[in-house]
Amino acid sequence: MKRKLLWAAGILTAFLVLGYLGITLFLGSAVKAGVNRFAPSITQTPVRLEGALLSPFSGSGTLTGLLVGNPTGWSGDKAFYLGKVHLEIAPRSIFSDCIVINDVEIDHAEFVYETKVVSSNIGDLLKNMQGASSDPSHEAQPTTKKGTPLKLMVKHFALTNGRVTLGFGPTALTLPMPPVVLNDLGTQQGGISPTDLTLAVMRTVSGSIVSATTNAAGKIGSTMGAAAGHAAKSAGQTVKGLFGGKE
Repeated sequence: MKRKLLWAAGILTAFLVLGYLGITLFLGSAVKAGVNRFAPSITQTPVRLEGALLSPFSGSGTLTGLLVGNPTGWSGDKAFYLGKVHLEIAPRSIFSDCIVINDVEIDHAEFVYETKVVSSNIGDLLKNMQGASSDPSHEAQPTTKKGTPLKLMVKHFALTNGRVTLGFGPTALTLPMPPVVLNDLGTQQGGISPTDLTLAVMRTVSGSIVSATTNAAGKIGSTMGAAAGHAAKSAGQTVKGLFGGKE
């Protein structure tokens, strides 16, 4: 009798473990498929997420290998790459109309910043997102099982140890980016669309890229004399103008 109980307990444990793994893999696959399907319509560029895992019980998850391509007309194949994104989601919200993300942690993000006379690849990417956000007929918006638009809420977002590469090719220069920290995205509205959330984050990230660029320009100017310093300052003001910032 005791042996039968042990066998039954073992079989039940195995089913629970397999069930947990199955649900985790299913959710991860759903997240990966969702990003790869809907994100390109937001950025209007190629987007590829390599992998995703999400626990239905703890809400802890990890996205790996997120590549966002450059807008049309730019040299490089990518605007940025995120090697790993750690998520902490409120478990009860996973299957609700509004997914509550308690924490997003991104480490070692890689951005590529290309510029022309009055434009930049990051600026064009933001314009694409703004167009998707303001267009009421924007296609391919994710929805819940009920058919209602999916909303997201992020209580804490942090991007640390980011790097931005200025230019493309052998003359490119890689610089550290200031950290990006945001709180309570979409909390006042009771959740916002994935498009609006992406746009809100990228606006702040673009500011961090500008800071990295202008700081580098200032240092170059201080070591090359007053004329170079003036040129560097003008370049920094132009960069800020690309993002609608103040000079």
